[in-house]
Amino acid sequence: MAAKKSGRKPSAAFMKPMTPSADLAAVIGSSAMPRTQVTKKIWDYIKKNGLQDSKNKRNINADDKLKAVFGGKKTVSMFEMTKLVSKHLK
Repeated sequence: MAAKKSGRKPSAAFMKPMTPSADLAAVIGSSAMPRTQVTKKIWDYIKKNGLQDSKNKRNINADDKLKAVFGGKKTVSMFEMTKLVSKHLK
């Protein structure tokens, strides 16, 4: 008999609460939260403020708050965003 496959467990590293920097806290709030939640909150902010590029959906056009998180860049890709955001988490 084959063993029953269990559901995928999320990585403990991703679930560990992280503390956002002051720049990131301006966007998502200052409470510690897991990376998954940080990404979700950033996307909520991007959608609420219409910051996703209309021509290229993979790009995010930063407003002043996000520009501080993105190291001063005006436009970043989704993939670049996660890398830049991780620098703001401890």
